[in-house]
Amino acid sequence: MANEAAFLDPVLLAALVLSAAITLVAGYRVIVGPTTPDRVVALDVIGTNVVAIAALYAMFSARGLFADVALVLAIIGFISTITVARYVTEGDIIE
Repeated sequence: MANEAAFLDPVLLAALVLSAAITLVAGYRVIVGPTTPDRVVALDVIGTNVVAIAALYAMFSARGLFADVALVLAIIGFISTITVARYVTEGDIIE
């Protein structure tokens, strides 16, 4: 059991750092992105990475609370993606 934790901790830390770096790069795309669809995709990437960061932190800290946070963030991200996609394609959210 101690061997698994010794192997998993550096892997989880590397995954956390990689997810944070990808989130920063996507944030740059949101700011500079030349078109609105580019910015929407970058926001979706940020939402997905925040969910991944919460799930990885739940595994790293062995606290189930962050798994619940990741689930709620995933649901909110899905709804916001659908809403923004509808706004971009049709110009209106509610008809």
